Amino acid sequence: MSVATFSRDTAFQARSLLRSLLRQSSQFSNYNFREYARRRTRDAFREHQKESEERRIQELIQDGLQNLRSMKRQTIISQFYQMDKLVVEGQKTGKQTGSEGNIVRQKDTGWD
Repeated sequence: MSVATFSRDTAFQARSLLRSLLRQSSQFSNYNFREYARRRTRDAFREHQKESEERRIQELIQDGLQNLRSMKRQTIISQFYQMDKLVVEGQKTGKQTGSEGNIVRQKDTGWD
């Protein structure tokens, strides 16, 4: 196998791994986990894009495959524990006072 072919195969593996990691990161049900996984994947690939030693590249690809396996496991687990949103936007809360029924926010009593 020539060096050019080996390099081409390695580049194909790296691109395939990047696409798989990004695709898998979109499977997280929680927005924060989803965005963290995408950002961490992109940052890791940008950090090592200038790597030229074949042995080091293969080690990085193996680490990426291990991360992909753990990410697949975590996305499945995260889908079991989906929770409803705790904050509902647009809903008025507080104590109603006055004739118009306006909402007045009251300060809790206690030490300032």
